[in-house]
Amino acid sequence: MRVDAHQHYWSIERGDYGWITPDISVLCRDFLPQHLEHHLHKHKLDGSIVVQAAATHAESDYLLALSEASDTILGVVTWLDLADPDYRNHYERFAQHPKFVGFRVMIQEMADANAILAPSFVEALAFFAEKRVPVDLLVVSHQLEPLVKLLDQVPGLHAVIDHMAKPRIKDGILEPWKSQMSQIAAHPHIYCKLSGMVTEADHSSWKPSDFKPYIEHVLAAFGTDRVMYGSDWPVSLLAASYDDVVAVLAEALPSTWTEAEREKLFGLNAKEFYRI
Repeated sequence: MRVDAHQHYWSIERGDYGWITPDISVLCRDFLPQHLEHHLHKHKLDGSIVVQAAATHAESDYLLALSEASDTILGVVTWLDLADPDYRNHYERFAQHPKFVGFRVMIQEMADANAILAPSFVEALAFFAEKRVPVDLLVVSHQLEPLVKLLDQVPGLHAVIDHMAKPRIKDGILEPWKSQMSQIAAHPHIYCKLSGMVTEADHSSWKPSDFKPYIEHVLAAFGTDRVMYGSDWPVSLLAASYDDVVAVLAEALPSTWTEAEREKLFGLNAKEFYRI
């Protein structure tokens, strides 16, 4: 099975996406399964994991409903607010859907990432760790210090770091991202998505070589069994085509990699992580 482990769909008229404004013309339109089918077919992908792009339960319900009419949607990662006292009930409702595969915590949107160290937040994640529920972690590189502390408190968490934790690719800065990602990778149940790279580079003048040291470090730290390919389409269109995103990753892979290792990156690891 070949899987795009991270992409989004949206209908602008729903009004869930305040961050998509008319001045971002490339994104300010509908993106639905029929718009991705060509790319999936071209790259021999069986389907994708659709990830929430709005912090609303309504958008999560919309994506789950959308999945019922599309065979290429292999799973849906919903939104869940762990600060909501009712989060378990929301989780139980989403979990009844056959294409629910997990939820995402949007640390990126927190004014202070240290909020994830609050006892109630740690308790919530411990609950999901015990159930082995897949959790996506949307985090920016400058927020990694509290995340490292959190994972030490919830060592069994079954989670994946989205977009390689958004390192400072545009500036060519590796530390402290590199050291902190190594600490995170020491937890055997944490995976990493090789996604969202092009939008962290210079949108108009990036080069494939810009990404190589970041990709190489993730592969070395997490190994071939805990990495996933994700396009982050259509957000990636801000800086690159779908073909470019695939090419950037493929070009950076070690020449010694076997076909079996490539199959893990481009689908089998996602299949195992999300249990699809």
